[in-house]
Amino acid sequence: MQKLNLPDYDFRIVTEGERTMIFDIFRKKFVALTPEEHVRQHFARFLVEERNYPVSLMMTEYSLMLNNMSRRCDIIMFERSGAARALVECKAPTVKINQAVFDQVARYNLVFRVEYLFVTNGLQHYCCKINFETGEIIFLPDVPTYDSLLTS
Repeated sequence: MQKLNLPDYDFRIVTEGERTMIFDIFRKKFVALTPEEHVRQHFARFLVEERNYPVSLMMTEYSLMLNNMSRRCDIIMFERSGAARALVECKAPTVKINQAVFDQVARYNLVFRVEYLFVTNGLQHYCCKINFETGEIIFLPDVPTYDSLLTS
């Protein structure tokens, strides 16, 4: 897999036949190691290890209904109260981060109405905060810590 703009972490990786699988600590099972999954697992671990997001308050491949269609957001973070707080959309490193990617995570946010949206392809990471009162979208210079999500 391609080297990402994220720290290296030790992952449990196994090969089953011709498929390479990675252990997802959030879903507690092995999943196919695709380029997008490579990014999702690295970014999720980055949030846990470097930004102090609690594993118990994060989920990967979280199901949602949008326009009567089943979708899945890559990563969702919750507050201890159970309220959703941030969404992450992950793409493979070969996928350019463009308006269509931001539109996708914004559509998911019609369901959750979280203040924080993150978009990454493992090489570039974008974080924005939404002010629902003014409609202003502020791009942040770095991925915020979990505590700073709660205090803003």
